[in-house]
Amino acid sequence: MRHFVITVSALVTIAGSALADDAVTFVSGVNPSVRPADAPAVMMVHKDARWYQTALNGVTAPYPASLRFLDDQGAWYTPFTVSGMTGPYDLRGWHR
Repeated sequence: MRHFVITVSALVTIAGSALADDAVTFVSGVNPSVRPADAPAVMMVHKDARWYQTALNGVTAPYPASLRFLDDQGAWYTPFTVSGMTGPYDLRGWHR
């Protein structure tokens, strides 16, 4: 019973100090559907020949029409432009 009381006391202390911490930042804020006015914004994405070469790694020309989405690709994350899994799942040869 003594160990139980000590464990519960420690958990309450840790939880209380975490809640009292003023350094906690909430990502979503009060209105998660509204972008904050002072949030940084990407104004331009530079996609040169090297960017397209990386994005089209492992794909042979002529490129299928389904890859035209790369022309509209912004600075957001897409798994298509980065290496994925290794081994038999590396269909585009990123890890050769």
